Amino acid sequence: MNTYLHFFQQFGGAALLFYQSFHETFRKPFYFRLMLDQIYQVGITSLPLVIVTALSTGMVMALQFGLGLEKFGGKLYVPKIVSLSIVREMGPVFTSLMLAARVGAGITSEVGSMTVTQQIDAIRALGTSPLKRIVIPRVLACLITLPLLCSIANAIGIYGGMYVGAHDLGLDKEFYIQKVYQTITLTDYLSGWGKTFFFAMFISITACYFGLTVKGGTKGVGVATTKSVVTSSIFILVGDYFLTKLFWVIEQWL
Repeated sequence: MNTYLHFFQQFGGAALLFYQSFHETFRKPFYFRLMLDQIYQVGITSLPLVIVTALSTGMVMALQFGLGLEKFGGKLYVPKIVSLSIVREMGPVFTSLMLAARVGAGITSEVGSMTVTQQIDAIRALGTSPLKRIVIPRVLACLITLPLLCSIANAIGIYGGMYVGAHDLGLDKEFYIQKVYQTITLTDYLSGWGKTFFFAMFISITACYFGLTVKGGTKGVGVATTKSVVTSSIFILVGDYFLTKLFWVIEQWL
């Protein structure tokens, strides 16, 4: 019973932090330099990790589907299956999980260290909102960079599948590209890309919440970092199902 109560308490705290941050975002002052710094930390420094993850995912999917479908004479369907899977699911989800592990842990440990060293209290004492200087720049940075990283991951993943298709499965590159263009529609792309905005909120709000509520000194920072990564990853995986269903309903309605 205490476990469920603790879960709902954390969920409510994160929801309240989101509500407060949303209202503070549109009020002056605006710290654009802090947001630019976070965009660099969240986006540019995460790019190599995203590229490696997307390339490996596309190559593995093409190889597995190619070897499996070759038994049934369906190797020609590899471009369609791989490209559609990456654009709608694998690209957004794997990119978000990598950022939850790297960026989420970094935000929680950084904010948590500021909390235990009473820097957050010092910011309040100076009459400045911690939300404006600490939370909002990180949330906006995630909202800006994660969709861009997802777009890059989609392209790299499809390229990785094409490389394996051409070199290991004997598929023609022009044929592969043609099938990709024929398969992926704007609706397919937007249904996956649109999820990244929700995933960005899951990562940033969860990380900031656990960082701001750290207790127990430096040991508590490590515990909060672990909880942040696990919680945001679960939110991404569970939320992916409901977002997929939501976008499917919207597609049927349109």
